[in-house]
Amino acid sequence: MFGCLVAGRLVQTVAQQVAEDKFVFDLPDYENINHVVVFMLGTIPFPEGMGGSVYFSYPDSSGMPVWQLLGFVTNGKPSAIFKISGLKSGEGSQHPFGAMNIVRTPSVAQIGISVELLDSLAQQTPVGNAAVSSVDSFTQFTQKMLDNFYNFASSFAVSQAQMTPSPSEMFIPANVVLKWYENFQRRLAQNPLFWKT
Repeated sequence: MFGCLVAGRLVQTVAQQVAEDKFVFDLPDYENINHVVVFMLGTIPFPEGMGGSVYFSYPDSSGMPVWQLLGFVTNGKPSAIFKISGLKSGEGSQHPFGAMNIVRTPSVAQIGISVELLDSLAQQTPVGNAAVSSVDSFTQFTQKMLDNFYNFASSFAVSQAQMTPSPSEMFIPANVVLKWYENFQRRLAQNPLFWKT
């Protein structure tokens, strides 16, 4: 019914069912995870009027699980990306997994999905910094492209002493590329669509 994806890892499509309406995915080496994608597989929809609240659980210093509400998935919103990098410490919240004896190891976090009424999902408040940035994908792409170009161009930088004269080649000082990079970033931050004018 559900899947879980972490960048650089295999997709998990088999959740551990810990109750009739509760599912859990293990996240080994959770300290190195920044974002988690939770999605419906499309094989079994939620029953009418139902959805799934999504929780993140990590072991505290004593090994006890701390559960935090991330958000939800529904038939109308079958996938969601959650930022968990800032949630690996702090307070837990109310959750439906408390009375369950879920097997876990100390270095493994978990994603829990609880099937609930849509009305109760609407009344829940996810932990504040679990939402993924509202920056649109074009802005993210442009930022990544700028970083990639600057890093690529900088990798060819040589000092004047290292340069060999070559009359057929033009050289651009690295500080010119850096100045362009900073100007482009500033303009993009002010207006992501500035390039259209």
